[in-house]
Amino acid sequence: MALAQTGMVRDKIVAANPGLETEIVVVNTVADRILDRPLSEIGGKGLFTKELEQALYADVVDVAVHSMKDVETWLPEGLIIACILERDDPRDAFLSTRAQGFAGLPAGSRVGTSSLRRAAQVLMRRPDLTIVPLRGNANTRMRKLEEGTCDATLLALCGLERLGMADMARSVLSVEEMLPAVAQGALGIECREADADVRALLAPLASPRATAELAAERGLLAELDGSCRTPIAALARIDGDTLALDGLLFLPDGSAHWGTQRSGSVADAARIGREAGEELKRAAGDTYARHLQ
Repeated sequence: MALAQTGMVRDKIVAANPGLETEIVVVNTVADRILDRPLSEIGGKGLFTKELEQALYADVVDVAVHSMKDVETWLPEGLIIACILERDDPRDAFLSTRAQGFAGLPAGSRVGTSSLRRAAQVLMRRPDLTIVPLRGNANTRMRKLEEGTCDATLLALCGLERLGMADMARSVLSVEEMLPAVAQGALGIECREADADVRALLAPLASPRATAELAAERGLLAELDGSCRTPIAALARIDGDTLALDGLLFLPDGSAHWGTQRSGSVADAARIGREAGEELKRAAGDTYARHLQ
């Protein structure tokens, strides 16, 4: 997936800067190597970016391509997300050998996922289902599904589409059924903050719409100190000059959740996100605080 996304972004950079010579440098991350444990147990989603950021610091690469849902809330000093590309469909896809959707799964069915966000929302609506850990790339997860490791699993629709595998989905979940991860569907390009020439090359690829949406969603995440240990979902949508943000905070077992809906000017996207996060933190109170301990 990472290589496919990097190739897509490289093609966009070259199209915007004809004649530019590029090279794709493959960097393996800890998160790619350790697949038998949830990210929350091995250091969080920063494991998708650490080695790439080290390569930026060492001048081995000039840009790093990230799925923005895997990017930590705060970046290392001297690095910035210089460009957020036009966002793809942020919804989740439902894959199963037994049903077209959650409603068709018999009680006791096993849903494979290592995402606390997905697990919490599944259990919130279907506490009679069982969550089993499942990590790996799309091919690995679908193979485990076919082998019977689980009866259903969830993947980001955009990932399947980028791999040309969207037809594997039995259904696409509405955002009311499964609110997406913060920044799901968006690709970002990280570079050294002082590298003005590289930033100029990337500028034509930036999507103002996606940039505003992610400012709101990541603003919410920052207020909640969001990490892989905390099930958080958020989605911002823009209509004209108005941005609407939905956010949810859960306990991992789905036994409690808190929601917020806010809207305002697109120009105030980051503030809307921060205020939404503050609202969720107040609503969850001590229950949420105890979970973080």
